[in-house]
Amino acid sequence: MSPKKTYERPIIKKLESNMPNKFGMRTIYEPVTHVEGHAVKDLIRDHGSPVFVISEKKIRKNYRAAKQAFETRYPKVQFAWSYKTNYLDAVCKIYHQEGSWAEVVSGFEYDKAIRNGVEGSKIIFNGPDKSEADLRKAVTNNSLIHIDHLDELYLLQDIAKNSKQRPKVAIRVNLDTGIFPMWDRFGFNYENGQAWDALNKIMFSGQMDLVGLHTHIGTFMLSAGAYAVAASKLAHLAQSVLAKYNHEIKYIDMGGGFASKNTLKGSFLPGSDISPSIDDFAEAITSALMNSDYRPKTPPLLIIESGRALIDDAAWLLGSVLANKRLSDGRRSTILDIGVNILFTAFWYDHKITPAQAFTSYTEDTALYGPLCMNIDVVRESINMPLLNKGDQVVVHHVGAYNMTQWMQFITLRPKVLLIDEYGKLHVIRNNETLSTLTDLEAVPPHLVHFEL
Repeated sequence: MSPKKTYERPIIKKLESNMPNKFGMRTIYEPVTHVEGHAVKDLIRDHGSPVFVISEKKIRKNYRAAKQAFETRYPKVQFAWSYKTNYLDAVCKIYHQEGSWAEVVSGFEYDKAIRNGVEGSKIIFNGPDKSEADLRKAVTNNSLIHIDHLDELYLLQDIAKNSKQRPKVAIRVNLDTGIFPMWDRFGFNYENGQAWDALNKIMFSGQMDLVGLHTHIGTFMLSAGAYAVAASKLAHLAQSVLAKYNHEIKYIDMGGGFASKNTLKGSFLPGSDISPSIDDFAEAITSALMNSDYRPKTPPLLIIESGRALIDDAAWLLGSVLANKRLSDGRRSTILDIGVNILFTAFWYDHKITPAQAFTSYTEDTALYGPLCMNIDVVRESINMPLLNKGDQVVVHHVGAYNMTQWMQFITLRPKVLLIDEYGKLHVIRNNETLSTLTDLEAVPPHLVHFEL
């Protein structure tokens, strides 16, 4: 009796069909030979393969569109650039030039924001890992500290008592918006009273200035309505503070998590079809605040910490084909010099990937692998692609968020990052790593220096 075969769940895959050719329906994209006016082959020739390319023009366009979406609906809005999304100095400074504050989640990111010239009072300090030294620095610089847990609250009370300074604080609130799973590991829960308990402790201590409320309900959110629920609950919490203590909350920070146009793995429809627009998010949030008990003359400042939606589509990753082979089951596979160590979001998204040169009309379902000696190095499990030859080049789209902060030096060194400015001029904003980048940080004990083989 033959062994029972392993169950494989059925999947439905939408066909991106254009006009048919002699081989059948076209399910591929047109070649992308240029990025912002620069030939892909020239960028790779001059700067190596792989290489990241970022568009300053696209960043500014995205930011201005988001700012307009909120400011046309609400009187007081402030954006704060999420450093963890992409903290390359050149990228951060584009957002700061546009008027964005800095939102950071570690001492390292805080120091980076200060070095970038952001005033301490315009840095929002989030996250569960703030050391005592980090908090003292933030208090001294008059930064906005979003308290994540009671241990942090008590530490801030001690700092305030001993330093005679009054920290400007908010609390992070986690709440049920109807989205599963609920992000309840950060901050204080709204439904079970933790948030109200933390607010009472702050107000009764009299040692800190409670200035805001913050929430971040999740990541890559596909429901704008969830933000309306969150905004309504924060508004209610703020009104409760006003009623009990006659104390006004100065701002409500709705965090980020807005979806970009990337396509999540397992999604039937592409992200461009199902992701809410920035106007959808703006409408949900601002309507909820205006429909609350806030009066028109005293609305709180609305802070938005959007990252991914403002930069994902402003960057590309260019790479080359290393080899082709047939797998044991007959499937075609293509090996690229792009691995998941620099394209971390390949674990989450089915990235759009296009050839960078003309190709034949014949296509085949192909597995795209990276160059790493690890079985998890899969760029796309299955994608309909033309037959690519060794040395051909490809363009991976929508890679601006997280890939340049979560990337790893693993097996291969990290590549250059280029910026194309508003006038089409090319700039190297991060150089490629070399062996000395790593070895300069290492030290070998004397007894290990010499050996014989």
